[in-house]
Amino acid sequence: MSKKILLTKEWLAEIQDELKILKDEKRFEIAEKLKEAISYWDLSENSEYEDARNEQAQVELRILELEDILKNYELVSSKTSSKDWLKVNIWSLVTIENLWEAHKWEKETFKIVWTTESDIYENKISNESPIWKVLLWKTIWEMANWKSPSWEFSFKILEIK
Repeated sequence: MSKKILLTKEWLAEIQDELKILKDEKRFEIAEKLKEAISYWDLSENSEYEDARNEQAQVELRILELEDILKNYELVSSKTSSKDWLKVNIWSLVTIENLWEAHKWEKETFKIVWTTESDIYENKISNESPIWKVLLWKTIWEMANWKSPSWEFSFKILEIK
């Protein structure tokens, strides 16, 4: 049995919207590209045909991924209970300070999200990441230590929202 994928209402809506666009619009766009490329006859050296086939494969793979998520998800709210509000949990917005002098930064704020929502460029880290496992259930001003293969970090949790 595969593990359930936890999704917020917002993320579920995004997945459903993306799947609808891929099935209702993108498939037809690619079919038109394929039809046009086939009209050029020689498929052995037809780059338009090859590009359209590659795009079709990527779209179909993404459709399968999204359908798999929708078959095996559990809807959760952003805060599970009022008791857990002051502890680091999934969907927490956490501000930490690194306490190791060699790698000191002012503050780092990130949101802990489900794996499918993670995006390093938006400071969204996965609930399966090593740092999440270290921070789980910690409270404000609590210390957390994390050892990577090359460094050891000590954090102080400054804020949890």
